[in-house]
Amino acid sequence: MRTGGKSTLSVNRLGSRTLRVGLCCLVIVGALAGGAAPAAAQPRQATSHGGLTALVGLSAERILVADKVAAAKFGTTSPIEDPAREQVVLDQAASLAAAAGLDVEETVAFFRAQIESSKLVQRGLFDLWTAHPELAPTERPDLATEVRPILDRITGQFIAELSATERLRGRTVRCHVSLVAAERSADRRYHLDRLHERALWGAIEPVCTD
Repeated sequence: MRTGGKSTLSVNRLGSRTLRVGLCCLVIVGALAGGAAPAAAQPRQATSHGGLTALVGLSAERILVADKVAAAKFGTTSPIEDPAREQVVLDQAASLAAAAGLDVEETVAFFRAQIESSKLVQRGLFDLWTAHPELAPTERPDLATEVRPILDRITGQFIAELSATERLRGRTVRCHVSLVAAERSADRRYHLDRLHERALWGAIEPVCTD
């Protein structure tokens, strides 16, 4: 479901996107699937050849998953705010960051931004669907079986990209230029409307400030 006058964009295609990540990602994704943190930190990857494109693309992808989360919750007693679930995500990010040799505080701040941006989209869609019931989703995705596996996969890829772009990320002109270019690329690729563009900028704000 999309806003801002553009045609509805299904998020079902999210699962088909494949990113080329290194050994770090394979270990982390395996850990997520097995419910355990990696046994040891993996070597740092070299700076991503695509700059921040892959990292920002993952943020856009996660933001679009918020459409599914909103569709699952709308019209139910499930609140947008879910502190317990959010803490699980942040704790998982901290564990994976430590295993990958990343700064834990910075990584948690990055994931907190992803969560807040997701909630921004959910609130926007709730407002839209309340004002225009005819636009409300007709199907209710299952959070446990449909949505969270996608989010878990993105989490593992986030950790790999944060490792790969560590030398690029920071308070530098180079980082900001790369971030703007990556955001524009994601906007074009995913045809983001104003709500999702705003959410994306919130999600990627920590990239060049930590």
